[in-house]
Amino acid sequence: MLKRIKKAIKNPKLILLFFLNSRIFRLLPDDLYLKIKYRLTMGRKLDLNNPETFNQKLQWLKLYDRKPEYTQMVDKYEVRKYIKEIIGEEYLIPLLGVYDSFEEIDFDNLPDEFVLKPNHTSGDIFICKNKSKIDYKKLRKEVNRWLKREYYWLHREWPYKNVKPRIICEELIKTENGGFPYDYKFHCFNGEPDNVMVCIERESGNPKFYFFDNEWNLLRYNLAGINAPQGFTLPKPKKMDEMFMLAKKLSSGFPFIRVDFFCENEKIYFGELTFFPASGFDVNLLKETDILFGEKLELDK
Repeated sequence: MLKRIKKAIKNPKLILLFFLNSRIFRLLPDDLYLKIKYRLTMGRKLDLNNPETFNQKLQWLKLYDRKPEYTQMVDKYEVRKYIKEIIGEEYLIPLLGVYDSFEEIDFDNLPDEFVLKPNHTSGDIFICKNKSKIDYKKLRKEVNRWLKREYYWLHREWPYKNVKPRIICEELIKTENGGFPYDYKFHCFNGEPDNVMVCIERESGNPKFYFFDNEWNLLRYNLAGINAPQGFTLPKPKKMDEMFMLAKKLSSGFPFIRVDFFCENEKIYFGELTFFPASGFDVNLLKETDILFGEKLELDK
């Protein structure tokens, strides 16, 4: 907490962003709220009349592309029905339970390892590798905090507005050495997977992200990419072509969507669907990438 306060003092914009998330600012219409937040976060004006960059166009989509089915697709529980219908339930991580409250979770009947996460937010997760070491009082507090979060108000991502908060429990997918599997995030423009962003080193608390094309060439699209040494690469999954094919099926009909998979022991697992990566406030993308992705995202379609 002290570190956050010191950081905020050095950067007054963080203080403004903190107050922008307070309930009083819920009175602001979505477009005005996003203009203020974009200026504070990105340091530039948000042009909604003629958006050109990727981050700007994602803000435009928040406001003007509001199809009812998006609510199901961002719901980490309800989306399972959509995945089963489009590509098949064999790609789903096995579900151990779904709950409306912490008290409903029957920990005695859960395996020693599992994952808990809310269905209606982003980035919240509890990974259990040893059930005997759970601090249940601390976990109850965390789960209750998840259930109270109204994620829509944080970034005005409309699809989350009407998601019923629940907790889901899934099997823990691990690598052979017990670590976290790589996360493969496919950026799909107008129904075509353009690239895959690979997330590594999650267990370190400081994950790194690298972009690759469908021929597995490194794309220096972000800070990690431009800092990577010459010849840098990562192991190409044997199922990469299949993941590209699945991403194409799941992205059909959408101006933009990111499709996430895990691939471990030569088996593909669906992760999630994301309409607004970093909620359209991605400061890690290079300026050139923001422009390039903006050109690929054709709003007139």
